[in-house]
Amino acid sequence: MSETAAVPTAPLRARAEIDLAALRANVRALCARAEGAALMAVVKSDAYGHGAVPCARAAVEAGAGWLGTATPEEALALRAAGLDTRVLCWLWVPGGPWRQAVEADIDVSLSGMWALREVTEAARQAGRTARVQLKADTGLGRNGCQPADWPELVGEALRAEREGLLRVTGLWSHFACADEPGHPSIAAQLTRFREMVAYAEEQGVRPEVRHIANSPATLTLPETYFDLVRPGIAMYGVSPSPEIGTPADFGLRPVMTLSASLALVKHVPGGHGVSYGHHYVTPGETTLGLVPVGYADGIPRHASGIGPVLVDGKWRTVAGRVAMDQFVVDLGGDEPAVGTEAVLFGPGDRGEPTAEDWAQACGTIAYEIVTRIGTRVPRVYVNGEEEEG
Repeated sequence: MSETAAVPTAPLRARAEIDLAALRANVRALCARAEGAALMAVVKSDAYGHGAVPCARAAVEAGAGWLGTATPEEALALRAAGLDTRVLCWLWVPGGPWRQAVEADIDVSLSGMWALREVTEAARQAGRTARVQLKADTGLGRNGCQPADWPELVGEALRAEREGLLRVTGLWSHFACADEPGHPSIAAQLTRFREMVAYAEEQGVRPEVRHIANSPATLTLPETYFDLVRPGIAMYGVSPSPEIGTPADFGLRPVMTLSASLALVKHVPGGHGVSYGHHYVTPGETTLGLVPVGYADGIPRHASGIGPVLVDGKWRTVAGRVAMDQFVVDLGGDEPAVGTEAVLFGPGDRGEPTAEDWAQACGTIAYEIVTRIGTRVPRVYVNGEEEEG
């Protein structure tokens, strides 16, 4: 075997192929499941690693009426890219870019009085009415206003609304355990949400949207839909939890395929150590393939010795430790050409592992697997244009 053999055209070192047709189909499937509720496409964290702007555009094309981001910077980037769809942004700290958000017509989430004070001041300075949504902590214990503090937040928001400084466009919350079917907190949070919404509406709040359904709730709990659902990971064709079903069970298809080109294939004798610490030693004479991605690219170091990879039609396993820029697979004597594609995960159509397979191997969730893929890995978008007819 010649280790200098190469494929006809030089491939990228690594690529994350993003299938925008799959994303659009997923959004349509989720819209259909939502039974008339509007859909917010959550594109936080660079669309869970898939690329916020291309994915946001594709989601809007497929029927998403809202976009959701965590940070204001993410929301402002969507506006800068020319997206004029309604955007909700929910993760703020004191001194955040409130005025820029108000001027960009971004709906901002408020969980406490400090945020209400800052956004009303920004609205005064901008001479515009801020669009705000009040978030209720119904039991998750993260962001959101506690029930005991809800009357004050609602009352002050209504006062600011009467002054023309803001408009309360939404009331919302977030589930803690919607991905655990039958968990008692689901019903408890839903009851608390209904109570907090009813109180706000009794006081005079007239929200455009009330929403609590995340991906697992959108897939399994129709009673949580209200006016709007907020799928995140499901939009990218990944199940929120194996316990509730596979992507195929819900008519969804994984959007990202992560692959790399073998950088080296070589023969080694038995007893040869592989990668740092020699946690893997070849059991006999074999061939090793070098996959040029590592933890700097977002490949979990926890995948050392266990991560699955499809090379030349066969599942291989990461041999030894994942390093910063590369890892090794034992090819068992096979001799694929240098440049041969190594598929870490994808939809599974070609027998390749999925993001869920990597999550199971690493003791984590598939959200982390796709979101952590770093910026050194180029996103390559396919099926960007809708087919006519």
